[in-house]
Amino acid sequence: MPTGQRILSDIYRDSVALMRISAELADLPGVIQASAIMATEANIQLLLEAGLVKVVNAAAPSDLLIAIEGKDESSVAAALDQAETLLNRAPSQTAGGPDEIHAPRSMEMALDSFPDADLVLVSCPGEYAAAEAAKAVRLGLDVMIFSDNVSLEDELALKRLAAKTDSLVMGPDCGTAIINGVPLGFANAVAPGDIGIVAASGTGLQQVSCLVDNLGCGVSQAIGTGGRDLNAMIGGATMLQGLEILANDEQTAVIVLISKPPAADVAAGIQARAANCGKPVVINFLGSGSDILPGQNVFNSETLEQAAHMAVDLSNGIDPTVRMLQRHTLGASEIRDLISSLAPGQQFVRGLYSGGTFSYEAMLLLEKDIGAVNSPSPIMAGNKLNDIWTSTGNAVLDLGDDQFTRGRPHPMIDHRLRNDRIAKEAQDPETAVILLDVVIGYGSHPAPAEAMAASIVSAREAAEKIGCHPIFITFVCGTKDDPQNLARQEEVLRRAGAIVVASNAQAARLASDIVAGLQGREM
Repeated sequence: MPTGQRILSDIYRDSVALMRISAELADLPGVIQASAIMATEANIQLLLEAGLVKVVNAAAPSDLLIAIEGKDESSVAAALDQAETLLNRAPSQTAGGPDEIHAPRSMEMALDSFPDADLVLVSCPGEYAAAEAAKAVRLGLDVMIFSDNVSLEDELALKRLAAKTDSLVMGPDCGTAIINGVPLGFANAVAPGDIGIVAASGTGLQQVSCLVDNLGCGVSQAIGTGGRDLNAMIGGATMLQGLEILANDEQTAVIVLISKPPAADVAAGIQARAANCGKPVVINFLGSGSDILPGQNVFNSETLEQAAHMAVDLSNGIDPTVRMLQRHTLGASEIRDLISSLAPGQQFVRGLYSGGTFSYEAMLLLEKDIGAVNSPSPIMAGNKLNDIWTSTGNAVLDLGDDQFTRGRPHPMIDHRLRNDRIAKEAQDPETAVILLDVVIGYGSHPAPAEAMAASIVSAREAAEKIGCHPIFITFVCGTKDDPQNLARQEEVLRRAGAIVVASNAQAARLASDIVAGLQGREM
């Protein structure tokens, strides 16, 4: 297939804007793949690995690179022209005159224009993110670093610098936060309240904050730390700082801490600080529950859903240890009916996730109930998928991982990659259940359920032609006040034939019960 590229000198757009432009270009007639990126060495390498380009013409890191693969030369040329049009459209239209706002060219200029600003969001190529964040910290500002590809050494240096200036550094690779009621990155519209969250996981923060809202409570602050903060080298610097901030915050009555498994010493240090913070603390370190000992005011949760329920109970003055959460909303007879619809040989779960923490939580729950789960990033090293494009056995994929997104937008923004994988898994005669997450909120696809529903319907129809009847199970991470609207997204998925439950934990456990039933076991 023909490909083309265009380099635009000295034009910068952040990664979220470029992912959206890439998605718009990929929707053009005759376009197979499209990517709009800053022409850094790391980004160019990703395009080369993805096969979207074979060689890149001379480009500087400050240049913007457009790469297109199309069905014919005219489609490629049209897409490249459209890319320039999209890049040149103004973010907002102004009529000129004294009220016209010009973009500041430095942090100091920005502070001159907005002297009350106290937080900087850094979203630039990782090679430059640490330097820009350091400028902000030296000015006494808090920082959210959306960028990834920042070295551990730079992250440690930044957080040590922040400790000296009493600044908060969220990140690198911090995709979600809610600060003083303002959602940042991929966050949701949640009610204000007295539950504070510190999370080393963007989708983990989203799940807990959304469930808190759906259960009738609200969030005071939601602080992201970046995924490596609880690494042994970083030592949980931002989580400890966030814990202290919330402990001293008059609006916060209950604190929730969220992470994938931390380094053991880091977990112990955080638990000790939590036990002495003076407020009840719910800890959800996925996969590490047995290693965290509860204290007088420390409560361990196995799942993100349980963490939200515990926090809401504590907010309402209820003992959180007495509540038993339902596995899911289906009864035994309904599960038997689902199993009876499957053809001989349909026996495995295939999880296709856009959220990394959701995929990790699902693997933990599935392995507990039905055994080994294969993945490109497995819990057990022996369960690694050799070919990420072909599932074997029970398998869970994080389609937002770099392995899948090279040269492509993230699946929260563009559903093409996941829709293609849905079709492939549905036609595998061994697939019994296809497990999906749908994440809504700011920054996500404007209508994700609609983008997936047609694929679910067509995948089911194609599977039925070969005698297979895969079961689709999903949940929507979002709230009633999100731009996409939780109830509307759930209804679209139900109309497409998917089973919709309230949380990732319920979805994974329902999938487990179906597979266990196929194996003749009681759950």
